[in-house]
Amino acid sequence: MLGVLTAALALYVSCVPLLSASYRSTQGAQRVPLAAQDILRQCASLRAIPGPPAEFLDRERSDRYEPRTGPTLIKNATLWTGARNGSEIVYGDILLDKGLVRGIGFIPEALYADEDTDVVDAHGGWVTPGLVDIHTHVGLISAPVTAGAIDFSSAHGPVVPWLRSIDGFNTHDEAFALAIAGGVTSVQVLPGSENAIGGQAFMVKLRKTSERSPTSMLIEPPYTLNGSKPDPHLPPRWRHLKQACGETVRAYGNRMDTMWALRSAYAEASRVRDAQDAFCARAEAGLWNEIAGQSYPEDLRWEALVDVLRGRVKVSTHCYEAVDLDAMVRLTQEFKFPIASFHHAHEAYLVPDTLKQTYGGVPTVALFADSARFKREAYRGSPFAPRILADRGFPVVMKSDHPVLISRYLLFEAQQAHYYGLPPHLALAAVTSVPATAAGLSHRIGILREGADADVVLWDSHPLQLGATPRKVWIDGILQVGNDTDHILIGPGKRGSEWREPPEVPNFDEEKEAALKYDGLSPLTSNRTVAGRVAFRNVKEVFLRQGGDSARIVQHFGLDGEAGMTHVIVDRGRVSCVGPVCEGEGRNAELAIDLRGGTIAPGMMAFGTALGIEEIESEPSTGDGAPFDPLRQDVPKIMGDVGGLVRADDALIFGTRNALVSHRAGVTYATTSFSRSPVFLRDKFMGGLSVTFRTGAPNALERTAIIKPITALHVSIGRVPPASSYPNSASLSTQIATLRHLLLDGEDPRTPTGEWFKKAADGSIPLVIEVSSADVMATLIRLKSEVEEKRGTYMRIVFSRATEAHLLAEEIAHAQIGVILSPSRQFPWSWDDRRILPGPPLTNGTALATLLKHGVTVGLGTWQTCHVPTTRFDVGWAILESNNWINKRQAYELVSTNLEKLLDLEGWVGDMGDLVAYEGGSALDFTSRPVAIASPARALVELL
Repeated sequence: MLGVLTAALALYVSCVPLLSASYRSTQGAQRVPLAAQDILRQCASLRAIPGPPAEFLDRERSDRYEPRTGPTLIKNATLWTGARNGSEIVYGDILLDKGLVRGIGFIPEALYADEDTDVVDAHGGWVTPGLVDIHTHVGLISAPVTAGAIDFSSAHGPVVPWLRSIDGFNTHDEAFALAIAGGVTSVQVLPGSENAIGGQAFMVKLRKTSERSPTSMLIEPPYTLNGSKPDPHLPPRWRHLKQACGETVRAYGNRMDTMWALRSAYAEASRVRDAQDAFCARAEAGLWNEIAGQSYPEDLRWEALVDVLRGRVKVSTHCYEAVDLDAMVRLTQEFKFPIASFHHAHEAYLVPDTLKQTYGGVPTVALFADSARFKREAYRGSPFAPRILADRGFPVVMKSDHPVLISRYLLFEAQQAHYYGLPPHLALAAVTSVPATAAGLSHRIGILREGADADVVLWDSHPLQLGATPRKVWIDGILQVGNDTDHILIGPGKRGSEWREPPEVPNFDEEKEAALKYDGLSPLTSNRTVAGRVAFRNVKEVFLRQGGDSARIVQHFGLDGEAGMTHVIVDRGRVSCVGPVCEGEGRNAELAIDLRGGTIAPGMMAFGTALGIEEIESEPSTGDGAPFDPLRQDVPKIMGDVGGLVRADDALIFGTRNALVSHRAGVTYATTSFSRSPVFLRDKFMGGLSVTFRTGAPNALERTAIIKPITALHVSIGRVPPASSYPNSASLSTQIATLRHLLLDGEDPRTPTGEWFKKAADGSIPLVIEVSSADVMATLIRLKSEVEEKRGTYMRIVFSRATEAHLLAEEIAHAQIGVILSPSRQFPWSWDDRRILPGPPLTNGTALATLLKHGVTVGLGTWQTCHVPTTRFDVGWAILESNNWINKRQAYELVSTNLEKLLDLEGWVGDMGDLVAYEGGSALDFTSRPVAIASPARALVELL
């Protein structure tokens, strides 16, 4: 088509004198400008459709090929290609050469006979395209985060389409290597979401090039990026743009203001487009005199939106609620432009017919798997949304929104989507071929086929298995992860055939329908409670609490090598019998439950979030509000306490959706304080007095609702954050000096601050210190010794967050300090967090395994409240990351009895602690679901 247009242009220009002559009698002579051919070519290009050249897949080498990169043959592989809507699987080999996939399936030896070919035997392992994360801010919020490298949202108005994310892209972001270690090879780098139009986005490969520049990492950048003119023989390349609406744009007004800002911008862009069309209509009609002295109408501010109106831009639109999604659909209809993908879109599953009215066709929907309720517009989010939308014909993408979720764990989003009902082929497509297609780049990334880019991942198990880890990752045919000389042990416990298949997940059809019926707010109350005898049959694993002076978990059934099923009898919430001999007792049971090879295990505990003291994380009206920080502001005298120490039990809210969802996910307890540092920020110094409570309790007056009203004293210690809502943050040395003062009887013991810090110094209550840096931990260890020596006491100190604790594992163990890793999988958020131990495939060790090997008592916590329900998956993942050095008993202890030891809860929970029954398989993988909770303290079994 382009060739025909070019030939026609040449013929037209050659005939211009004849055409001009024909006008002389009626209009006078037309003065053809010297640039006529350029003008006509530019006008003709407005009708060109972006995409790859017709012969693209026939290329001999990639434009990203690095000289002296040898070929690689991966043989004996199970190849998930991404073709045929994700249903194509090829058993055979794949050849990578010159940055391209050169062959798939049977590869003739002549193609790889070169002695330089690197041959990798996959041994039947799964090979997929490199993962594609279509929503990230990688390089714009660079790890570790520093004030000089936060290039996110613009403060210069709601509409800034002239801004380009590539201009703020930091190539030294440590997230690159970590994301590649998760199998992610390409990402879309989006500007921030605090502008209605945040600017132009770019697709990037995470491999650092020999040129080391941001531009060299781009995938098919627009020809105009560096001011060059496009080749008229080639179609244009897709451009990318970020839009947003809803709560995040509040700095510039309300929702009505946002939509007016968008309409005004597109109206301005429409005027520029119309002027271009009128100019070109005259030029192509030969009416040169009418445009004499005029140049082609352009405006650098609006040219990106003009291309949007011409359908040449893949627009990513950040919207959550039905009101915003509907407004955006109307906008597309008014100005006649398509939206490639709606992002976040927590209520998209509730309004699919509305989204289908988007101008230009059905958009892709890019979702989180489980991140809901963290703000009001996400309150109705559902884990069943991917399945519901796929059933309605929508292309579904799972994304990270890095650093909201870490891009390294993008695959976990697809795994969870599969767990909640998305078919396996669509779950894998959701992080490969579908995002590549939504970005207009499926001709080269996201799909394995001859001529595509050689971005390939070899996995240690089926990619949808929990903890699936890349054995090797190639980008442009260049090995990025998995060099044999690194001697990293990957997946040693995944030899069984079950690891080669996607997990058999529970059926959630009823829950999916309920999510639709109740507009995302399905009832979360118990189906039934049984106060009598309940018989659990066909139980494969049984882990019970053992009380006494030191609570621990004892595995009663399902030991290594032990096969078959057993029975468990529960009377009035307490286990009375375990084993085949219990079958007779089960005949008199009020209720019998078949667990179908399931598990009975202790109820888990949440730590580190605001669970129970707020309903919606970023909605102040649903929580406690901001307590006073004595290092930032004066505490009101009426409190009678210079430290302003407050109790979390005074702020408890029961029946929140986060608490009830967590309860139904097997997390039956929570310890909550006011210390909860978000992302790379440090929280207030004084974290208050935490409370431990039962997540499923109806109210604070219920007999077993509050386990321990005052559990621990919490403080937060760290360096000044790179960004904070509190500009007057105290220095690190000031924080340490304050803590020393308080622990050495610095305040009147008749005040809450004096009383509880004295108790912490005496060891009467645990002192939980949120801290990341190993250097700060070393100072705190010295401070502990100083206080104990001067007071003649023994302090019970716990480090939470503890990102760099592995560097001082021996010293922490010697000081008898406990650690709560929160979150369990670490990331170099801030300067204090930068020295992480990332685990396979980058290191053999993990922080968790290192601490345990040195004898440190360790618990696991969570950062975000909405992620508490996935605690059991985090624990199962920890086992796999340790290369099975951690066993299941130890894993359960990480989120139950270890936390009880660290927080002095052993006598408060103990053998009266809840047990959770899981149907279908292990509690620590995707095969099971919680179906009942046995509660000795309540003397009943609760059916979920």
